[in-house]
Amino acid sequence: MAAGLQLVFGVQRIVNLACGSFYAIGAYFGITVVRWGVDAGIPPPFFLLLLVLSGMALAVVLGPLIERLLIRFVYDREESFQLLLTFALVLMIEDVIRFVWGTSPAVLGGGMYLTYGQVRVGTLTIPVYNLLVIAAGGLIAGLMAYFLTRTRLGRIVRATAENRAMSEALGVNMARVYIIVFSLGVGLGTVGGALVAPATAAALDLGIELIVEAFAVVVIGGLGSMPGAFVGAIVVGLMKAFSIAVYPELEMLAIYLVVIAVLVLRPAGLFARAV
Repeated sequence: MAAGLQLVFGVQRIVNLACGSFYAIGAYFGITVVRWGVDAGIPPPFFLLLLVLSGMALAVVLGPLIERLLIRFVYDREESFQLLLTFALVLMIEDVIRFVWGTSPAVLGGGMYLTYGQVRVGTLTIPVYNLLVIAAGGLIAGLMAYFLTRTRLGRIVRATAENRAMSEALGVNMARVYIIVFSLGVGLGTVGGALVAPATAAALDLGIELIVEAFAVVVIGGLGSMPGAFVGAIVVGLMKAFSIAVYPELEMLAIYLVVIAVLVLRPAGLFARAV
């Protein structure tokens, strides 16, 4: 989710408050698709693939639609317009979730979560699904790095983020690039939500809660930096897990302390260039 926030800001210069809502609707839709798979008799080992495909399919539908109908009108506008529009999008997506799935949290239950078994590491018992999600996160980071550095479209995206006017002057179709980038940002959120759905409950306030963590990630890593999103996510995840294990009441405080330290010592973030 943080990677999607970084990508959209880096190229389109929009702070997307709706990134958490894409995560939430991805979780709901992923649960629905897996239930369809169960009814259709699809073997449990394929559920992980169903979750990934559900997030991608949702992004293919929502990304171009939202970018063309809403986001395109706030390019080059003041940040206040962008924040208001994306916050309005948060409210609209919440209403869509409420209309389609209702107000009760949606869960898959422990059966899906434990389908892949467990492993023991010393005295710890770790669900294999957790390891698969960690591996998926690393794979997504690797694919993003390959896309941005090794493909023609990725180089165009980087050039657009560096100098939009020059890219447009050289014949880059900015409308196409913006649709692709925004859809990719949506996809990173929806796939993330779908992957985590079996381990948690999908609830209406899920997106709002995770927006705070996503912005903590980008502040630590540096707004617009993809390597910063990767490192910032690791820092926030480890701090959150450590706090829960040691003293759960300090969970959010520990994250904020790291954010404050970064803002004081390196306001641009760990990987962003100072401006």
